[in-house]
Amino acid sequence: MKRSRFSEEQIIGILKEHEAGISVGDLCRKHGVSDASIYKWKAKFGGMEVSEAKRLKALEDENTKLKRMLADAMLDNVALKDLPGKEVVTPVAQRKAVAHLMCKHGMTERRACKAIGSCRMTMRYKTTRADDAVLRERMKAIAHERRRFGYRRIQVLLKREGFVVNHKRLFRLYREERLTVRRRGGRKRAIGTRAPMTIPMLPNDRWSLDFVSDQLTDGRRFRVLTIVDDCTRECLALAADTSLSGGRVARELDGLIARRGTPKMIVSDNGSEFTSNAILAWADQTKVEWHYIAPGKPMQNGFIESFNGRLRDEFLNETLFSTLAQARVGLARWKEDYNGLRPHSKIGWQTPTAFAATFHPRRDLALRFANGSAPAPAAHPAKEAKSNRQSELRNG
Repeated sequence: MKRSRFSEEQIIGILKEHEAGISVGDLCRKHGVSDASIYKWKAKFGGMEVSEAKRLKALEDENTKLKRMLADAMLDNVALKDLPGKEVVTPVAQRKAVAHLMCKHGMTERRACKAIGSCRMTMRYKTTRADDAVLRERMKAIAHERRRFGYRRIQVLLKREGFVVNHKRLFRLYREERLTVRRRGGRKRAIGTRAPMTIPMLPNDRWSLDFVSDQLTDGRRFRVLTIVDDCTRECLALAADTSLSGGRVARELDGLIARRGTPKMIVSDNGSEFTSNAILAWADQTKVEWHYIAPGKPMQNGFIESFNGRLRDEFLNETLFSTLAQARVGLARWKEDYNGLRPHSKIGWQTPTAFAATFHPRRDLALRFANGSAPAPAAHPAKEAKSNRQSELRNG
């Protein structure tokens, strides 16, 4: 727009001269303007003061600015709706969005960054990260082989193979490859105060027993007797059968004692197999202290409960069994993998077998002699179960 050589103040001053009695012709000759300009000024600024003219000029400028901002906002809104992706969060997605706005809508880089709320430094940053192709492929191979392992256990397995990788870097690659393990839903449990369980200091100080149930593809159910050493976290036995009586449990324990020695304490719940006459007689004959947890308190036997959770999550829920023999073979292989290959978080990411190898017989014997007694029990005993042992044995 052509700019006038007279300001608003000058125009109002000329009009004031006309109001004072000077004719239009004299004003035109005096100021060098046409009479049409005088009449146009009169229509626009007639009767106005200088302050009012300044306010009118400010309002016009503000109105022009608002119109321009509204037009820019509407154009930005149309351009943002045209973006291919819905979420523009990561730097890579922001770079793609800015390139699309600049190419398709002719925006400048500054305006495109302002439209999506990004920094211009992000657009110009050039990554210096390595490709990590070998690490990614090996990580994906381990994750597909062990589907229920998280990134921390995968990091332990990678370090065994010679990969030097920080846990934060591995977690970034783990998320980029979408390998996150989804938690399986479980039943809600009551939240309350719980006393921490004592941890045995030597192997064979305390064993934990429990049962896990599953079914074959034809619908027949079977049970698995699980036995764990609470000190070394070793899986001592996985006995699977359609029926596991108290006598069968006693025979499994006899076989374990012949291979490993006699434990000082065995912890179990109050199931009918563990409170049967066969188990009560076995405990009296072997002089093994059998501790029953309080009824309805499974966390008093937390070591075996944690192991059963890993067994079900990593093996039973991931495998279909057509026969009982197949289940027994699979359980035997998983037991060897659990003891010899799988890293355990509570023993410094060692395997249970490697951790058990750190105990020396002479040092263990000296420590037992120095202590003079067994470590404290895992939980408070159930009085009715322990006090009735002899009476149940006599009554048959």
